[in-house]
Amino acid sequence: MEVPAAAATSNASAPTPPRKTPGVPEKKYKCQFCSRAFSRSEHRSRHERSHTKERPFKCMKCRSTFVRRDLLLRHDRTVHAKDGGVPLVSEVKRRPANKPTTPKSAASKRNVELDTATLEQIEASSDGMVDLETAAMLMTDFHHKATAAIAAQENELDEPPAPYSPDHTTMFDSSVPYLSSALPMPQMPWDNFMSQPVNQPKAHSISSSLSGSQDSHVSQLSFNSSSTVQPNQHHLPPLMERYPSGGDALAPGLQSLTGSMPLSGPGTPNGLSPWPFMTGPVSPVDYRRSPGPSQTLTSPKAPQIHSDEEYHRIYEEIAKLEIERSASGFQFQSRVDVNAYLSAYFNLFHHHMPFLHPESFRPSETPPHLLLAVLSIGALYTFSQDQAYRLHIGSKVLVNEFLQNKDFDSRKCPLWVMQSTLLNMVFASWSGDPKGLEFACSIKSLLAQMVAGSLYELKLRADAREGALPTYEAWVEDEGCRRTYYAVYIFFGMLTLTYNHTPAISFNEFESLDLPSSESLWNLEVSDEESWRESLSSSTGITVREAHDSLFQGEPACYSAFATRVMINALFLEVWYHTRSFEALQDVVTEYKLRLALESWEKSLDLCEPETIVVALSAPHKGHPLIFNAMAVYRNTRARLEVDLKPVQEALRYHQPYEVAAAMTNARDRVKRSQEMIKVVQECFNCIEIVALQGIKSVGKTCATNWSVEHPLCGLDLMVILSLWLYRLEHDEETATDEELGMYNKIRNLFDDDSIDSKLSTTVARLWGNMLDDVVVWGISKVMGDSFKIYSEALVGHEDEMGMRTSPSASTPTASSQGAVESLEMETTF
Repeated sequence: MEVPAAAATSNASAPTPPRKTPGVPEKKYKCQFCSRAFSRSEHRSRHERSHTKERPFKCMKCRSTFVRRDLLLRHDRTVHAKDGGVPLVSEVKRRPANKPTTPKSAASKRNVELDTATLEQIEASSDGMVDLETAAMLMTDFHHKATAAIAAQENELDEPPAPYSPDHTTMFDSSVPYLSSALPMPQMPWDNFMSQPVNQPKAHSISSSLSGSQDSHVSQLSFNSSSTVQPNQHHLPPLMERYPSGGDALAPGLQSLTGSMPLSGPGTPNGLSPWPFMTGPVSPVDYRRSPGPSQTLTSPKAPQIHSDEEYHRIYEEIAKLEIERSASGFQFQSRVDVNAYLSAYFNLFHHHMPFLHPESFRPSETPPHLLLAVLSIGALYTFSQDQAYRLHIGSKVLVNEFLQNKDFDSRKCPLWVMQSTLLNMVFASWSGDPKGLEFACSIKSLLAQMVAGSLYELKLRADAREGALPTYEAWVEDEGCRRTYYAVYIFFGMLTLTYNHTPAISFNEFESLDLPSSESLWNLEVSDEESWRESLSSSTGITVREAHDSLFQGEPACYSAFATRVMINALFLEVWYHTRSFEALQDVVTEYKLRLALESWEKSLDLCEPETIVVALSAPHKGHPLIFNAMAVYRNTRARLEVDLKPVQEALRYHQPYEVAAAMTNARDRVKRSQEMIKVVQECFNCIEIVALQGIKSVGKTCATNWSVEHPLCGLDLMVILSLWLYRLEHDEETATDEELGMYNKIRNLFDDDSIDSKLSTTVARLWGNMLDDVVVWGISKVMGDSFKIYSEALVGHEDEMGMRTSPSASTPTASSQGAVESLEMETTF
């Protein structure tokens, strides 16, 4: 089959010289390394530094270097302001004086003049010299100017204050009137992000880390460890690294998310963040206003160590345990580092697996086993991989000592032991090292036994109350037990989804258990028992069995965001059991019921229990992260009803990218061309569309911290299916149907012409791999990213081989017959 015509970009006619737009200066300064041209020599010099990696502007107060002088000025103001830093002389000269009031323009003047300065700043953003936030504000400002000029407002408007500029220079012309209906520009409360002692100078700010020396180590992050670390000698290697795909890599998205984002003061108004312009309750699906009495939207705050006395109490408690005897090199971090790790955990990881209770989590009263496990994951999100590893080993040592105690009873096991074990298993399973996965598998059955015993004790406590409402303290204990059980259930489901491991918890073990409550109730600040009982009475509860039966009867059910994630996990496991059974091909009735349940689950999103808790994670989240993750699992589950990529999942167990890429390449015969497959490809399209619309490079910088690891894990199967389907469409002799052509062009339109390789199938695999290993928190993302890039090269190699077999001059190689493509041998390709 030939490549669809809509995707081809050929033009037989001779190119005509481009017309010169009035007001745009001639671009006569050409880059000596590429074909780019600029109208000013300083813009060319700045662009050429993206090739040479030269950073000529050095800070005299630290070791930071910059590619532009304005970035150095911003760094000096924001980072060294509290250290006595003052604006440089050249910066003062650049500050504009107050402009005299200009008379209003005539109403008849409607010609819009091009703002060449703004255009050139926007052009510079494409060279990697301007961060994404700056480029977005430039575009927004340019739009406002054009709109205001066309409107030709009759009434003279007061000159607005200069809008926010990352380098604190006049980026926009403040004399241009802005329409009254325009939304205010985004303003991030930088100074409130990190919780730091008053008597300590402020570390590198977030704005400076976005603009500072991006090739420097993580020590330039405001929350990084200040201590010197040595290479770890344990068998597990360091897990997370920064893997920039190009020259000037932007700082990862966590730098704008590491602290609590207050809802008072400067907000971040945009389509995905309705606060502070509206009140709750809101739907957790898209944060749109839901019916109900108006309530203030809040965001949970990360627990912190507020005094040196609390810190020393924790330090002495850990010192008594003598962890150094079993974990060489272990050292507890400073109070600033510990607070940074706590902020990173509760602001970046906790929302994806909310089984801890932030209101009752007291670091000084938390057992060291659990505290170290929390800090280890928090350290991952601050890219302090050595410290994360040591904290993880310390927690593992303490938990193992507790489990090996002769008095240990899985039924009477404290809740914090289960939570510590779960976090240690999460850390090890997604570490990117097969030995970590082996450790997680070795204790999986033990953790299942512990949570089962805890669930049994929960039922006994509920029966003893004889229907009476629990006190707030008792409810927090019971809900924490339920949430921990469901978190373990979801984690085991992800092990099945990723590595094809047999599930360790079956549905009938918890079918009578209530689903998790809303995040609003879980994070509720209670003043007295009477108000608590009133809040509890107004909440609705539903058991797993009731929700399950409703979905399989085609009736949407109403439950919380966490419950939504639990139910899609249950449906995924039912699909997994169905596809693994010998009667799956003949059991049409069960497959119909599963499809009906999945459709009902999707319809239930409209009935999701409203929330007054919002999570300040940036795009592409359109609602609560639990919903975002649940949709990723939903897409993967729909695809598994048609395509089983078991060999790929089993190859991923051993974390060898070449073996995983070979399994991907050899799975071509598993992807068929059919009517049902187009529906699966639609789910694959929905997955990659999220990335394409936000920008693959932008998502590559932020998904490691804004997304849960669940999203790239679920996307593995979808991107393999999508690339293989495109490969067959591009190489089969069978003529493509109109629906297949429409889907092909739909996918093709997601990408720019410059990013497309010779074939769309290889483009999808390559871009997805680049996104996964751009900035890495979990090591498994790096493994998948490398696998996709090798896999894309394998597809290109096979195309070249097929091209030589057919005709050297053929522009589009095709297979001799449908399904006759031979499996690629990785040894000859590489």
